[in-house]
Amino acid sequence: QVPLVESGGGLVQAGGSLRLSCSSSGLIFRIRVMAWYRQAPGNERELVAGITNGGRTTYADSAKGRFTISRDHRKNMMYLQMNDLKPEDTGTYYCSGGETVQGDYWGQGTQVTVSS
Repeated sequence: QVPLVESGGGLVQAGGSLRLSCSSSGLIFRIRVMAWYRQAPGNERELVAGITNGGRTTYADSAKGRFTISRDHRKNMMYLQMNDLKPEDTGTYYCSGGETVQGDYWGQGTQVTVSS
């Protein structure tokens, strides 16, 4: 496992932007798949976006066209650029890593709140 730490969450108005970061003390290029998940109160954790160590990406339908996932192996960082945020994007965002997009290990999460 590789320790993962999320940052960049906060309170933003609808239509605004945030960039989430996931940092690691390990070498993330060794992590085959990294992903961002979101969990809203009362809901199950859901996939937002995933990216392989080769750069192939996948997005939830709700994220397509608004969010961009990326990873920087030199900095051992993964990012989620979120634009045109909506109240329904509110939740705790988790960074994950593992052999598949389902994730084998997780960070502690960062809270995103979008006000209408």
